[in-house]
Formats: sequence, C-alpha cells, structure tokens
Amino acid sequence: MKKIFFFLLFSIVLHAQKTETIDLSKSIKDSKNSIKSFTVIDQRANQEIGMVMYHKDNVKVIFENDAGKDLKDWFYKYNPVRGNNDLVLVLENLNISEDRKEKYSIGKLELRASTFIKRDDGYHFVYRKDTLAAVSSRTTPYLAQNLARKITLIFTDLFKKSYEAKPWEFTVPENDLSHYTTLLKDKLDILKADELKEGAYKDYYSFFTHTPEPGFTLQTNNKGIVTKAVKGEEKKGIRNFYAFVHNGIAYKTIPAGYTEIFKNEDGVFIEVTKAELFPETATNGAMIGAAAGGLIGGIIGAVIDVSISGKKNGTIGSKVYLDPFTGNYIFPENFGKNQ
Repeated sequence: MKKIFFFLLFSIVLHAQKTETIDLSKSIKDSKNSIKSFTVIDQRANQEIGMVMYHKDNVKVIFENDAGKDLKDWFYKYNPVRGNNDLVLVLENLNISEDRKEKYSIGKLELRASTFIKRDDGYHFVYRKDTLAAVSSRTTPYLAQNLARKITLIFTDLFKKSYEAKPWEFTVPENDLSHYTTLLKDKLDILKADELKEGAYKDYYSFFTHTPEPGFTLQTNNKGIVTKAVKGEEKKGIRNFYAFVHNGIAYKTIPAGYTEIFKNEDGVFIEVTKAELFPETATNGAMIGAAAGGLIGGIIGAVIDVSISGKKNGTIGSKVYLDPFTGNYIFPENFGKNQ
C-alpha cells in the first residue's frame, strides 16, 4: 500500500513539474564573418533560471543542456566561417520569477550579459544587455513560453549589436572580469572631468570617453537654441548626435529637442518626463517615432531646450540615468506614472 501511495505521489509531482526549453534557433549570423572563436563565461552563482505557473502546473524555463554549451552551439551553427576576433560572452544574470496576484500573475525576466573581444593585452568591452521584462497572464496564459522567447530575442540582439559595435580601447584583465563595470567606469573621462570639451558627440561611447567630433562647431538660431553642428561646408542637425557640450554645459538630444545632462556620485542623468522621451503625437509639423535605447527615431521639426521650457512651465521631470555601457536610459521605478 505504501509503494502504491508513493508511486501516485511521485506521478503527481512529475505531472506538476513541466519545462519550457529556450529555443535558440533564430539566425545570429555575422555578415562580416569577423569572429574566429566564441567563448561563454557563466558567472551566475545559481544555474537555475526559474519557473512560473501554467494553470496548476509549475513550468521551469531551461536550456536544453546548459548556457555555455547551448550558446556556443547556437553561435557556431550560424557562423561556420571563421574571422579574426575572439568573442567572449559573459553571462552575469538570468532569472525568471513570478508575482502572483489574486486573479492573475506577472512573469518577470532579468537578463544581464556582456560581450568582449579578447586580445593579447586583455578583454575589450563591446556591448551589454541589461534587461528587465514582464509578461502578464492577462495578456497570455503561456508565461513560460513568452519569457523563454524574450530570452532568445535579447540574446539575438546582443549578438547582432556586438557584431556592429566598436570594442572599447580600455582593457580588462581576465581575473577582473567579475567587476569590469567598476574598472571601466573609473576610466571614463566624462565622469571625472571638471571642464567639458565643447562640441558634438556622435554616440554614447564618444560622450563617455569625452571625445567630441573633431572639427565640428555648434551653430545656434536667433533664440540661442543649438540647431546644427558645422564642419566647413558640412552641416548636421543636432538631432543626429548623441549629446553635445555648449558653453561648458552638456546636453542630451531627445525627441523633443535636447535637455541638460547633470552629474552626481551615481553617474550622469537627465531630468525628463515620459512625454518628452516618448511623444505620442506629432506637433508643429514634427513626425516623431520611438525613442528607444537613447536613440532618436523620426524627424524633428523644431528643436527646443527642454531644460529651459520645463522650468518655465513648472514641469518637474524624473531622474533618468544614462548607461555608459549601452547609452540607453536607466528608468526609475514607476517612471511616467505621475507625469
């Protein structure tokens, strides 16, 4: 009788424990064939990813084998031709959890992974994905499947961005990879400089390394608003740059125009509302697309200094930090809910 009871109990446990395997089948081909070898360094203390519920069953999200083997097999499947660079992926965090409400659940994903090019002098940082994502059972009952798909998409984007990104000139010794963030931040001149270099900065890397575009000067309109960067006969709208420094003050370009960049012990940040970063409607002939990852989409019809206009109308924006490793925005909790 005891054996029968144990068998029934074991069957129930097996029935209640299901798995969702991460499908690494999307193409991650490097069209430049620049990578000679690919290595995964899994720094996670816990190799378990996590689980969510489907009806009354626990669904565990897993790799088919393990993170290192599956990511390597995936890479080599789409990149059989070898190049010259040794690409290293450092997996720092991959966790799935569930916030259960009375009538629904929210599945949550945390993923942080970085890529480096390994050279004789050390590891050169390339790109990072540091992502939080959430899925509600109100939208789909298949939380595990949806979250597993998001993992695939995030890794896919990490690979593709890494193929295009220029490796940092700073190096990290192999023994210090676990705290590369601190080491690299200490080398970023924009975080330490007392005086800022005037000019336009084409991307986040040039901004944080304090390297404005050579030969370009800033041009203002009759209201003192910076509108262009000029180099001889070449003229570029200021919206085409990540940031600029004018009269000793740094500004970040955003869909509405630009806004002042501030600095404290935690890094650099802007003070903006959700409407200023993500305009939903076109005004004054402006066609504005999505502002994703700190980059501007669409065409700006008029440039304004949001810092000044916000003070005039009493609008108080939230502190949104700029990630020195991606250029993306780091939003505070509940960003935009009261704006």
